[in-house]
Amino acid sequence: MTTEILADAEAVAKRAAMYIAEQAQIAVSARGRFIFAVSGGRTPWVMMRQLTREDVPWADTDIVQVDERIAPSGHADRNLTSLVDCLRDAPFRQEQIHAMPVEDQNLDAAADRYGRLLQTIAGSPPVLDLIHLGLGPDGHTASLVPGDPVLDVADRAVALTNVYQGRRRMTLTFPVLNRARRILWVVTGSDKAKALAQLRHGDTTIPAGRIQQDRAQLIADSAAAEWA
Repeated sequence: MTTEILADAEAVAKRAAMYIAEQAQIAVSARGRFIFAVSGGRTPWVMMRQLTREDVPWADTDIVQVDERIAPSGHADRNLTSLVDCLRDAPFRQEQIHAMPVEDQNLDAAADRYGRLLQTIAGSPPVLDLIHLGLGPDGHTASLVPGDPVLDVADRAVALTNVYQGRRRMTLTFPVLNRARRILWVVTGSDKAKALAQLRHGDTTIPAGRIQQDRAQLIADSAAAEWA
Protein backbone atom coordinates (compact mmCIF):
# COMPACT_ATOMS: atom_id res chain seq x y z
CA MET A 1 0.00 0.00 0.00
CA THR A 2 1.31 3.42 -1.00
CA THR A 3 0.87 6.02 1.73
CA GLU A 4 0.64 9.81 1.76
CA ILE A 5 0.34 11.67 5.08
CA LEU A 6 -0.80 15.29 4.73
CA ALA A 7 -1.27 18.13 7.17
CA ASP A 8 -5.04 18.21 7.57
CA ALA A 9 -8.40 17.01 6.27
CA GLU A 10 -8.65 19.74 3.64
CA ALA A 11 -5.31 18.77 2.12
CA VAL A 12 -6.39 15.13 2.14
CA ALA A 13 -9.63 15.95 0.32
CA LYS A 14 -7.82 17.92 -2.39
CA ARG A 15 -5.17 15.25 -2.93
CA ALA A 16 -7.78 12.48 -2.99
CA ALA A 17 -9.78 14.35 -5.63
CA MET A 18 -6.64 14.71 -7.74
CA TYR A 19 -5.96 10.99 -7.38
CA ILE A 20 -9.50 10.08 -8.49
CA ALA A 21 -9.18 12.33 -11.53
CA GLU A 22 -5.85 10.71 -12.41
CA GLN A 23 -7.33 7.23 -12.17
CA ALA A 24 -10.32 8.31 -14.24
CA GLN A 25 -8.05 9.44 -17.06
CA ILE A 26 -6.09 6.19 -16.90
CA ALA A 27 -9.24 4.04 -16.99
CA VAL A 28 -10.83 5.93 -19.88
CA SER A 29 -7.61 5.81 -21.88
CA ALA A 30 -7.28 2.07 -21.28
CA ARG A 31 -10.88 0.85 -21.45
CA GLY A 32 -13.09 3.75 -22.51
CA ARG A 33 -14.94 3.93 -19.19
CA PHE A 34 -14.27 4.82 -15.55
CA ILE A 35 -16.27 2.92 -12.93
CA PHE A 36 -15.86 4.51 -9.51
CA ALA A 37 -17.38 3.33 -6.22
CA VAL A 38 -17.89 5.85 -3.41
CA SER A 39 -18.29 5.07 0.28
CA GLY A 40 -20.44 6.96 2.74
CA GLY A 41 -19.57 8.26 6.18
CA ARG A 42 -18.54 11.76 7.12
CA THR A 43 -15.18 11.97 5.35
CA PRO A 44 -15.77 11.91 1.57
CA TRP A 45 -18.04 14.84 0.85
CA VAL A 46 -15.39 17.58 0.76
CA MET A 47 -13.40 15.27 -1.52
CA MET A 48 -16.36 14.82 -3.85
CA ARG A 49 -17.04 18.55 -4.05
CA GLN A 50 -13.39 19.10 -4.88
CA LEU A 51 -13.65 16.45 -7.58
CA THR A 52 -16.02 18.68 -9.56
CA ARG A 53 -13.10 21.11 -9.97
CA GLU A 54 -10.78 18.46 -11.39
CA ASP A 55 -10.31 17.32 -14.98
CA VAL A 56 -12.56 14.25 -14.91
CA PRO A 57 -13.92 12.61 -18.09
CA TRP A 58 -17.46 12.83 -16.72
CA ALA A 59 -19.19 11.66 -19.90
CA ASP A 60 -17.33 8.33 -19.60
CA THR A 61 -17.81 7.87 -15.85
CA ASP A 62 -20.16 5.63 -13.87
CA ILE A 63 -20.47 6.11 -10.12
CA VAL A 64 -21.72 3.29 -7.92
CA GLN A 65 -22.20 3.09 -4.17
CA VAL A 66 -20.00 1.09 -1.82
CA ASP A 67 -22.68 1.13 0.87
CA GLU A 68 -25.97 2.73 1.79
CA ARG A 69 -28.22 3.00 4.81
CA ILE A 70 -31.74 1.60 4.60
CA ALA A 71 -33.66 4.88 4.72
CA PRO A 72 -36.23 6.74 2.61
CA SER A 73 -35.36 8.70 -0.50
CA GLY A 74 -33.87 12.11 0.30
CA HIS A 75 -33.29 11.28 3.97
CA ALA A 76 -30.24 12.90 5.57
CA ASP A 77 -28.99 9.43 6.58
CA ARG A 78 -28.71 8.36 2.96
CA ASN A 79 -25.25 8.52 1.42
CA LEU A 80 -26.92 9.16 -1.92
CA THR A 81 -28.40 12.43 -0.64
CA SER A 82 -24.94 13.84 0.08
CA LEU A 83 -23.41 12.34 -3.05
CA VAL A 84 -25.94 13.92 -5.41
CA ASP A 85 -25.61 17.25 -3.63
CA CYS A 86 -21.83 17.21 -3.91
CA LEU A 87 -21.89 16.44 -7.62
CA ARG A 88 -24.68 18.83 -8.64
CA ASP A 89 -22.19 21.02 -10.52
CA ALA A 90 -20.50 18.15 -12.35
CA PRO A 91 -21.24 18.02 -16.09
CA PHE A 92 -22.79 14.57 -16.29
CA ARG A 93 -26.20 12.93 -16.27
CA GLN A 94 -27.80 11.89 -12.99
CA GLU A 95 -28.39 8.40 -14.37
CA GLN A 96 -24.63 7.92 -14.32
CA ILE A 97 -24.97 7.66 -10.53
CA HIS A 98 -26.22 4.15 -9.81
CA ALA A 99 -28.06 4.24 -6.49
CA MET A 100 -28.34 1.20 -4.27
CA PRO A 101 -32.07 0.22 -4.26
CA VAL A 102 -32.57 0.44 -0.50
CA GLU A 103 -36.18 1.60 -0.74
CA ASP A 104 -37.42 -1.73 -2.09
CA GLN A 105 -39.70 -3.93 0.00
CA ASN A 106 -37.65 -7.04 -0.78
CA LEU A 107 -34.15 -5.96 0.15
CA ASP A 108 -32.51 -9.32 -0.56
CA ALA A 109 -33.83 -9.22 -4.12
CA ALA A 110 -32.74 -5.59 -4.38
CA ALA A 111 -29.18 -6.49 -3.34
CA ASP A 112 -29.10 -9.22 -5.98
CA ARG A 113 -30.35 -6.75 -8.57
CA TYR A 114 -27.57 -4.28 -7.71
CA GLY A 115 -25.09 -7.11 -8.06
CA ARG A 116 -26.43 -7.79 -11.58
CA LEU A 117 -26.14 -4.07 -12.38
CA LEU A 118 -22.47 -4.20 -11.43
CA GLN A 119 -22.02 -7.14 -13.80
CA THR A 120 -23.70 -5.17 -16.59
CA ILE A 121 -21.39 -2.17 -16.28
CA ALA A 122 -18.20 -3.83 -14.92
CA GLY A 123 -18.17 -7.40 -16.22
CA SER A 124 -18.83 -10.79 -14.69
CA PRO A 125 -17.50 -10.98 -12.08
CA PRO A 126 -17.49 -7.17 -11.76
CA VAL A 127 -14.12 -5.41 -11.65
CA LEU A 128 -14.41 -1.78 -10.59
CA ASP A 129 -11.69 0.67 -11.61
CA LEU A 130 -11.45 2.53 -8.30
CA ILE A 131 -13.13 1.96 -4.95
CA HIS A 132 -12.99 4.69 -2.35
CA LEU A 133 -13.01 3.37 1.22
CA GLY A 134 -13.18 5.02 4.60
CA LEU A 135 -12.21 3.64 7.98
CA GLY A 136 -14.20 3.60 11.19
CA PRO A 137 -12.67 3.81 14.67
CA ASP A 138 -13.80 0.19 15.17
CA GLY A 139 -11.93 -0.92 12.06
CA HIS A 140 -14.95 -1.22 9.79
CA THR A 141 -14.89 -0.23 6.16
CA ALA A 142 -17.76 0.04 3.68
CA SER A 143 -20.52 -1.33 5.94
CA LEU A 144 -18.43 -4.36 6.86
CA VAL A 145 -18.67 -4.07 10.62
CA PRO A 146 -16.92 -6.26 13.21
CA GLY A 147 -19.03 -9.27 14.15
CA ASP A 148 -21.63 -8.89 11.39
CA PRO A 149 -22.43 -12.05 9.36
CA VAL A 150 -21.94 -10.03 6.17
CA LEU A 151 -18.18 -10.41 6.72
CA ASP A 152 -18.48 -14.06 5.68
CA VAL A 153 -20.45 -13.49 2.46
CA ALA A 154 -18.33 -14.91 -0.35
CA ASP A 155 -20.86 -15.68 -3.09
CA ARG A 156 -22.50 -12.28 -3.60
CA ALA A 157 -21.15 -8.88 -4.65
CA VAL A 158 -23.80 -7.02 -2.63
CA ALA A 159 -25.35 -8.01 0.69
CA LEU A 160 -27.29 -6.70 3.68
CA THR A 161 -26.02 -6.09 7.18
CA ASN A 162 -27.57 -6.24 10.60
CA VAL A 163 -28.49 -2.99 12.32
CA TYR A 164 -25.47 -0.75 12.93
CA GLN A 165 -25.80 2.70 14.50
CA GLY A 166 -29.56 2.49 14.17
CA ARG A 167 -29.86 1.29 10.56
CA ARG A 168 -29.35 -1.77 8.41
CA ARG A 169 -27.07 -1.24 5.43
CA MET A 170 -26.55 -2.53 1.92
CA THR A 171 -22.88 -3.00 1.14
CA LEU A 172 -20.38 -4.32 -1.35
CA THR A 173 -18.73 -7.48 -0.03
CA PHE A 174 -15.09 -8.49 0.24
CA PRO A 175 -14.94 -10.40 -3.08
CA VAL A 176 -15.88 -7.39 -5.21
CA LEU A 177 -13.81 -4.99 -3.10
CA ASN A 178 -10.74 -7.16 -3.47
CA ARG A 179 -11.12 -7.43 -7.26
CA ALA A 180 -10.87 -3.66 -7.74
CA ARG A 181 -8.12 -2.36 -9.97
CA ARG A 182 -7.34 0.29 -7.36
CA ILE A 183 -8.41 1.03 -3.77
CA LEU A 184 -8.31 4.57 -2.36
CA TRP A 185 -8.32 4.85 1.42
CA VAL A 186 -9.20 8.33 2.70
CA VAL A 187 -8.78 8.62 6.47
CA THR A 188 -8.89 11.72 8.67
CA GLY A 189 -9.19 12.44 12.39
CA SER A 190 -7.46 11.29 15.56
CA ASP A 191 -10.33 8.92 16.39
CA LYS A 192 -9.14 6.75 13.45
CA ALA A 193 -5.53 6.56 14.64
CA LYS A 194 -5.62 3.12 16.28
CA ALA A 195 -7.59 1.55 13.43
CA LEU A 196 -5.29 3.13 10.85
CA ALA A 197 -2.24 1.67 12.56
CA GLN A 198 -3.93 -1.75 12.44
CA LEU A 199 -4.77 -1.30 8.77
CA ARG A 200 -1.24 -0.31 7.83
CA HIS A 201 0.09 -3.39 9.64
CA GLY A 202 -2.32 -5.68 7.80
CA ASP A 203 -4.24 -6.66 10.93
CA THR A 204 -6.95 -9.01 9.67
CA THR A 205 -8.77 -8.98 13.01
CA ILE A 206 -10.47 -5.79 11.79
CA PRO A 207 -12.60 -5.80 8.63
CA ALA A 208 -10.48 -3.13 6.95
CA GLY A 209 -7.43 -5.35 7.33
CA ARG A 210 -9.01 -7.93 5.04
CA ILE A 211 -8.81 -5.59 2.03
CA GLN A 212 -5.87 -6.44 -0.21
CA GLN A 213 -3.13 -3.83 -0.05
CA ASP A 214 -1.13 -4.48 -3.19
CA ARG A 215 -3.24 -2.08 -5.29
CA ALA A 216 -4.13 0.39 -2.54
CA GLN A 217 -3.38 4.07 -2.03
CA LEU A 218 -3.78 5.58 1.45
CA ILE A 219 -4.21 9.33 1.90
CA ALA A 220 -4.50 10.36 5.56
CA ASP A 221 -4.02 13.42 7.71
CA SER A 222 -1.42 13.68 10.45
CA ALA A 223 -4.03 13.29 13.19
CA ALA A 224 -5.13 9.90 11.87
CA ALA A 225 -1.53 8.78 11.35
CA GLU A 226 -0.27 9.59 14.83
CA TRP A 227 -0.11 5.91 15.88
CA ALA A 228 1.18 4.59 12.58
